Amino acid sequence: MELRQLGYVVAVADEGGFGRAAERLNIVQSAVSQQVQRLERELGLALFDRSARQVRLTAAGERLLPEARAVLAAAERTRRVAAEIVDGVDGVLRLGAVHGPGDRLYRVLAALAGLAPRLRVRLSRAAPAQRLAQVRSGVLDAAFIRGPATVPGLELIPLWNDPLYAALPADHPLAGPAPALDAPSAGAPLRLEQLAGLPLRLAPRAGNPPFHDLVTGAMRAAGLVPTAPGPAFTTLRETLTEIGGDLPSWTVFYRVCDLPPIPRVSYRPLADLSLVTSLAVRGGPPAPALRHLLQALSDVTGRQPGVRAAQPPSAGGAPAPAEQRG
Repeated sequence: MELRQLGYVVAVADEGGFGRAAERLNIVQSAVSQQVQRLERELGLALFDRSARQVRLTAAGERLLPEARAVLAAAERTRRVAAEIVDGVDGVLRLGAVHGPGDRLYRVLAALAGLAPRLRVRLSRAAPAQRLAQVRSGVLDAAFIRGPATVPGLELIPLWNDPLYAALPADHPLAGPAPALDAPSAGAPLRLEQLAGLPLRLAPRAGNPPFHDLVTGAMRAAGLVPTAPGPAFTTLRETLTEIGGDLPSWTVFYRVCDLPPIPRVSYRPLADLSLVTSLAVRGGPPAPALRHLLQALSDVTGRQPGVRAAQPPSAGGAPAPAEQRG
C-alpha cells in the first residue's frame, strides 16, 4: 500500500470519476486506474463500482474512505512537523544540566520557550564526565559544564563566571565581625596568602578535577604549596560543622544554592578566583534547536551565541556550601 494509491482513491471518490481525478492530480487517467486496481487487488476488495456511468464507491470503499483520509492527513502532519523540526521550532532538545545559583537555567528555558514555543527540552542530570561523554556520542545535544577550559573533541562556549568563597571559623581574625550567612559576598575579598596559616580542607581531585586544579593552581601561584595535607574533606555539612568546631581549618566552594546555616562558620569571597560555566557542544554548524538555545543564552547572558572560544578559567574544581562537585 502506498500513500499515492490512497490519494488516488480519495481523488476518484471526491471527483466521481477516474478522468476528473486524473485532471485534478495532473497525471494520465490510466495511471490512476492502474494504481487503484493494484490497491484493490492487494486489499482483496472492490473499492469502486465501475458499471454505472458515474463511478461510485462500493460499500467497502465507503467504509475505507475515512481511513484513507486519516492516513493522508497523518502523513501531511508528519511532513509539517518534520519541516518545523528542520526550522528548529519543533522537536526535542536534549540538554545536560548543572546545579547553579539563582534561576539561570529557568531564565534560559523561558527565553528558549519564547523563541521556539513547541520545542521540548529534555533535561538530563549526570556526573560531569558522563555529560561530556553523552554530548560526544550524540545522546545529548549540549550540556552545561562547570570548570574545564578545554575538553577533547568538544567545543566550549563560556557563559558565566561564579566567584569562589572561603568558609572559615567565625572567630578567626579574617572572618569579620559576624558570620555572613545571608550575604556571603559581604566584606572585602580575601587573598589566598591571608589564609596561609589555616589548613585547607579540599575534596579529592577525582571528584572534580577542574575545580581541584583551579584551587591548587591558584595556591601554587600565590606561593602556597602545602607540605602536608590538611584535615580531610568528608561531606559538605560535616566539613563545615568541623570548621565551626574544634578543628580550625577552611574550605573553598562555589555557590549553587543557599548556604546552610552552620553555627560558628563565616563565609568570605576570595579575590580573583572564579569558576567558568560553559556549554559543551559538538563541533560544526549547530542544529536548528541548538541555534535557538544559543540565542536564548545570548539573550540571558549578553554574550554572542556564535562565539565558540574556550577562555581558560585559571584551572579547575572541588565540593562545598554549594558544592565542590561540577
